[in-house]
Amino acid sequence: MRKGLRQVVESQKPEYGIAAEIDDEKSLLEHLANDPPDVLIMDYNQPRHFSPGTVLKVRDIAPAVGILIMTADEQKQRIYEVLQSGISCFITKECGEDEILDGIEAARTGGKFFCSKVLDYLLEKSFGSDTNNCAPTSLTPREREIVILTAQGLIAKEIANQLNISTHTVYTHKKNIMKKLNFSSPVQLAVYAIEHGMIKS
Repeated sequence: MRKGLRQVVESQKPEYGIAAEIDDEKSLLEHLANDPPDVLIMDYNQPRHFSPGTVLKVRDIAPAVGILIMTADEQKQRIYEVLQSGISCFITKECGEDEILDGIEAARTGGKFFCSKVLDYLLEKSFGSDTNNCAPTSLTPREREIVILTAQGLIAKEIANQLNISTHTVYTHKKNIMKKLNFSSPVQLAVYAIEHGMIKS
């Protein structure tokens, strides 16, 4: 995973530079105390190496370091615990290259970035998971634009460039659209666009 992440950073953002790769808590905390980087990308769910408690220690030792959590953890309670420690950039290992780079940039600049899966957890925590009583909601003009461009075969980065918005915003809109329409694949979006006269078949 680290090799893949390094390749993404070095090929797409070579100006960032990679300060170190560390695989245990003690070495990590020592490095942060002596030479803190701008951004730390870490997975807290690594038994005998890193834990949610590591995140708190990192924040104590190097409060100025931007933290991007990147994990495969699906235990919601642990995720909530980490988020409650003040983490504002959190993605999963299922995320694509664009989301990874957006997450790094957000951590570097003090912004916020949550991938769609983590946003789902946050919404569920705040409002509950029962959406059966919600009436169908029509698409907003922006969501219609996203549907049309997706149906035309554009990827998130291309849509973002065309609409002058971030790729994270595109992913968020797509997630909302799929939920509203109860779809599970982009193919369904293309069919929907054709059936509703949004594009020609």
